[in-house]
Amino acid sequence: MGEQPIFSTRAHVFQIDPSTKKNWVPTSKHAVTVSYFFDSTRNVYRIISLDGSKAIINSTITPNMTFTKTSQKFGQWADSRANTVYGLGFSSESHLAKFAEKFAEFKEAARLAKEKSQEKMELTSTPSQESAPGDLQSPLTSESINGTDENRVPPGTPQHTEARAEPSQNALPLSHSSSSISKHWEAELAALKGNNAKLTAALLESTANVKQWKQQLAAYQEEAERLHKRVTELECVSGQATVIKSQKTELNRTIEELEMALKAKEVELESLKLEVENADELRFQKDTLTHRLKDTESKNQTLEAQLSDLQQRLKSTQLEREAYQKSLRSLLELLDSKIFELTELRDTLAKLIEGS
Repeated sequence: MGEQPIFSTRAHVFQIDPSTKKNWVPTSKHAVTVSYFFDSTRNVYRIISLDGSKAIINSTITPNMTFTKTSQKFGQWADSRANTVYGLGFSSESHLAKFAEKFAEFKEAARLAKEKSQEKMELTSTPSQESAPGDLQSPLTSESINGTDENRVPPGTPQHTEARAEPSQNALPLSHSSSSISKHWEAELAALKGNNAKLTAALLESTANVKQWKQQLAAYQEEAERLHKRVTELECVSGQATVIKSQKTELNRTIEELEMALKAKEVELESLKLEVENADELRFQKDTLTHRLKDTESKNQTLEAQLSDLQQRLKSTQLEREAYQKSLRSLLELLDSKIFELTELRDTLAKLIEGS
């Protein structure tokens, strides 16, 4: 039957930055269809997403994968084969929960399919216990490992008769093939474990990165502006009214969700800014008042010292003034006596002049 889609949803697709292993890089300009596919011929589940003709997700689900919800509308998983981490941003929490539920379901199915494949491989690589002592199964080939039986020789054919005639020659390829297959799987398992450890460390580091939220917010803003322009362009295009209308409705809904998220983040940023500004202002006022209080105390001490000095100087000045006043009084008295004497002397001289 080939590969068929079994579940589809729409989401914004991101990949971890391969250079920093911290930041998310958007791989789709808008929400795209993300689908689970099942390949019945290989019994494999895959996650595939196309942006136009470009495949932006081609991830095979393995039992070692884990889908992690990092927020209410964002989830991610690591793909060791692609050596990257995929991230999906959904329009609602229910879409994310449905995608995570399908991921766990198909992961379990992949685990069961792998166990069945390993059991089938073990049965294929082990000689049948029910065959006769002289019978020997044909050696393993690459076609039998991949699940094809075209080169397997059925019992009773001439080739099987020749193999039965020479068991010692065919026993060595069987054991050698089994050991090489075992070593191959062990090496691949070790490589997958190493890649898984590296990707897990990168995932933890990316989750703990504080800048991720700011970058996602900037990406959402750019996406909102781009979607506004896209809506305007779609409104100007004639024809294909139904397709354009559905795309416009979806884009408008995405824009509204992004605008609501932006408004919430802006309100949160404003509240944080106000709190920081208030705290800085209070801290500045406290420092200013403390400095002014210290200045006032030092000025008070200086003024008290000056006042004490002025009081002492006033007392000394008053004493000096009293002494000066006493000196002036004594001088005035002396001056009065001298003036009186001069007056008497004048009168005497005047009388002498008149008598002569």
